[in-house]
Amino acid sequence: MRSTPFFKFFILFFSLLLFFNCKNEKKDNSNDKIEVSFKKEGILNLKKANTDSIIKTLDIEFAEDEHETQTGLMYRNKLGTNQGMLFIFPNTQMRSFYMKNTKIPLDIIYIDDELHIVSFQKNAKPFDETSLPSESPAKYVLEINAGLSDEWQLEIGDKIDFIKD
Repeated sequence: MRSTPFFKFFILFFSLLLFFNCKNEKKDNSNDKIEVSFKKEGILNLKKANTDSIIKTLDIEFAEDEHETQTGLMYRNKLGTNQGMLFIFPNTQMRSFYMKNTKIPLDIIYIDDELHIVSFQKNAKPFDETSLPSESPAKYVLEINAGLSDEWQLEIGDKIDFIKD
């Protein structure tokens, strides 16, 4: 018995339909394997507002371009106690961060164009995509390990200065 072209088409169509419907869905875990290490690019001093005394000196990594700003501390497994990331924006405005793909809890510190701390988002939870806004316009944002802003007794009005290596 000879197969007709219609019968061949039907078998091919049915086979493809069966193949795509039975195909195992695999979750994309490619981001689980990404790990980014800290790269010191400068030094940042946290200072008391009223005395200008240095509270803490940090090794700092900078986020200045769009890619660095969007990525931030995502995919990091750790951040040292005396390390942080400073985001530098071209203008001063209300800012909002979130913790997508960020594995470590953070304190997010919003800083104005005169280098004064204007607000905090403390103990930001890993992988939480909830918006974490500033309470005042900010030009800079400093991310450090969660709990350190309280441990170091940072307050609104305290200042920063930084230099690039």
